[in-house]
Parts: sequence; structure tokens; C-alpha cells
Amino acid sequence: MTNQQAHPQTSTMSLVSLGISQGHIPTPTETSVLATLAPGSAVLIGLEGQFKGARFLLTPKEGPDGAVEPIVAGRSPESDIYLDDVTVSRSHTLFIPNAGSFIMADAGSLNGSYVNGDRVDEAYLKSGDEIHIGKFHFAFYLGQGH
Repeated sequence: MTNQQAHPQTSTMSLVSLGISQGHIPTPTETSVLATLAPGSAVLIGLEGQFKGARFLLTPKEGPDGAVEPIVAGRSPESDIYLDDVTVSRSHTLFIPNAGSFIMADAGSLNGSYVNGDRVDEAYLKSGDEIHIGKFHFAFYLGQGH
């Protein structure tokens, strides 16, 4: 068996054309959900544990002053994305809408925020990025719908 047969080439070109990074590959069901998301919005899809298959919609919202507010993921019940586990800080990670995309920023958490296995203070997110917040594991996708 040749090396090519043992390790067939993946179709990176098709992932790139869809705007998906090298992380998680969406299932057909997830792909149909992604097609319905409005541009400027995004979704986190749970990949493991109690949130496997769960979807958390990230929709930009304006505060009273008209500025776009970050979406907070944390252990506080007031968080936009409530993650009830001791591995998650009360205000752990912020998802900040930015020109049709999102920036993920660690909010000074004890255990850190991770994108594709790397601990980050701040990162620009791409579709397919894998995110770890405490023990929770998600895939991030930008809205592609019309």
C-alpha cells in the first residue's frame, strides 16, 4: 500500500471555498442549519458531553447607548451562554461582534479560553474553529444564510 492510499489527501480546497478552517467539519444536519443563519450572526455547536449537538446562537445586540454588546459565556446565571461547571469562571469568555465576524476574548478566567487547542487572550474566529471553555467543547460557525 502506498503512502497516498494509506493517507488519502483531504479536500482542503472545498473547506476553504466554504470559509471553514481546518477544525470541526459540520454534519449534513449542521450544514442545513448553518445555511439558515443570518449574515453577522454565528452559532456554537456542542461537540462533547452534556451539550453535544446543542446550538447556541450568537446574535449581535445593541446596548442602551447603541454600541454592540459582547455575548458572555460563563458560570453566572446572568451569562448569555450559561455553562454551569466549576471549570468555568462566572464571566469566562466574551464573543464580540466585529464587522460581520466575531472576536473571542478571555474575560480574565482562571482556566483560560482556547481556540483550536491554543490558549488565547483574544482571537478572530473562523468557521470550523474549535473552542474550549472550561470542560466544554464547541465548534464555531459564522452565518452564511441570505
